[in-house]
Amino acid sequence: MQTEYSFNLYNSLATDGTILALKKMLSDKRSLPAIVCIGSDLSVGDSLGPVTGTMLREKLRGLNCYVYGTLSKPITAHEVKYLNTFLKQTHPESPVIAVDAAVGSAGDIGLIKISSRGLRPGSGTNKRLAKVGDISILGIVAEKSVFNFSILSATRLNMVYRMATIISEGLAACLLDEMQKRARGSGLSGTA
Repeated sequence: MQTEYSFNLYNSLATDGTILALKKMLSDKRSLPAIVCIGSDLSVGDSLGPVTGTMLREKLRGLNCYVYGTLSKPITAHEVKYLNTFLKQTHPESPVIAVDAAVGSAGDIGLIKISSRGLRPGSGTNKRLAKVGDISILGIVAEKSVFNFSILSATRLNMVYRMATIISEGLAACLLDEMQKRARGSGLSGTA
C-alpha cells in the first residue's frame, strides 16, 4: 500500500510533519536508511537535492550515516544508471530515501511530498531513468511545462533553500531519534 504526505514549505509545522511521516515509513525497517540527494548545482531549480544533502551532512557530521549527493559531489541523472547497483551492493539491508526536485501543477509549487515509493529522476524533463529509492521526498519547485529546463533555471533560490532546510531538519531529527533508540536498545548510551 502506497502512503503519501504533502507539506507546504510555508507551513510552520512542515518540519514536524516531515519527521512524523518519515518515522512512520521507517518504523518497520531494521537498518538505518541511506539518503540519496539527486540534482545538479548548475540550475537553481534542480539544486534541491544537493543543497539538502549538504545541509544534512553538516547536521550529521561525525555520525555513521550515509548521505550521497551534495553541492561538492552532486548525483545527477547521468549517475542514476549506476546508482541502484551501487546502493544494492553497498547497503543491501538499508532502505533508501531519495530526495529530488520536481515540477507539478501551479497549485503544488512549494509542496514537499513524501511517498512510500521511489522516484524517477529526470521525469520532469522527459528522461526515462530507473526508479531510485524505497521512500521519496520531492520538492515541487516549478510548474510543469514544455520548457521545464528554462523554468527550473528561473526558480527562486529562497524557495529551494527553505525546502532543503525543512527536509534536512526532518531527516536529521528522524535519523538521530532512530540512532538513540537503537543505542538504548543495545544498552549503549550517548550520555556520560
